[in-house]
Amino acid sequence: MATLWVIFRRELAAYFTTPIAYVFLVIFVFLSGIFTFYLGDFFSRGQADLQPFFGFHPWLYLFLIPALSMRLWAEERRSGTVELLLTLPVTVTQAVLGKFLAAWCFTGIALALTAPIWLTVNFLGDPDNGVILAAYLGSLLMAGAFLAVGACLSAITRNQVIAFVVTAVVCLLLILSGFPLVLDFFRPWAPQALVDAVASLSFLTHFSAITRGVLDLRDVIYFGSMIAFWLFANVLVVETRKAA
Repeated sequence: MATLWVIFRRELAAYFTTPIAYVFLVIFVFLSGIFTFYLGDFFSRGQADLQPFFGFHPWLYLFLIPALSMRLWAEERRSGTVELLLTLPVTVTQAVLGKFLAAWCFTGIALALTAPIWLTVNFLGDPDNGVILAAYLGSLLMAGAFLAVGACLSAITRNQVIAFVVTAVVCLLLILSGFPLVLDFFRPWAPQALVDAVASLSFLTHFSAITRGVLDLRDVIYFGSMIAFWLFANVLVVETRKAA
């Protein structure tokens, strides 16, 4: 745990030594406000809830999380520091977890900076704060799943642009897997069980249920399983590259 804590602190501090952290935070908060108040018609709806705010989170994460995760391993490989990191008394699992948890914590900071929107809806009306808290938790879990995907794909290449594009495409497929656009590809030839399995992989379906205040254990397990699967794949990729 001590080693994991050291890696976590190193990675989290690295975000704030460059303008990347501040640009990400500003863009995330700014776009959250724009989408909520303008595209989401927050005021004209006349309802004291944050559905317009959380409804755009999957699409915000689709572009911002790959930009955050693309440097996790690709930059280490490009600069050659990954070899130095792995020669230290650090296991690959510790390195993967440390990098992921630092990125996840940073995303949590970005989410926390949107608290004024929560205060605004409480000032204007009497919302169900339990639902809002559950939606924040769901958003953080979904961000973790996006980051786990991005971290794994970042380890495959040393080019950050490729890592960004591939992560965005994979995350888009995971968002849309419950939509006819994706399911229609499987329906003509796949058994119904496979079609249902593909539909159940949709980030949007599980996140939408949480934003309605239904904190189903199955949705929490889904995001936890996605994070665990992609982090496990991340470890395998790094181990394979290390052996090569």
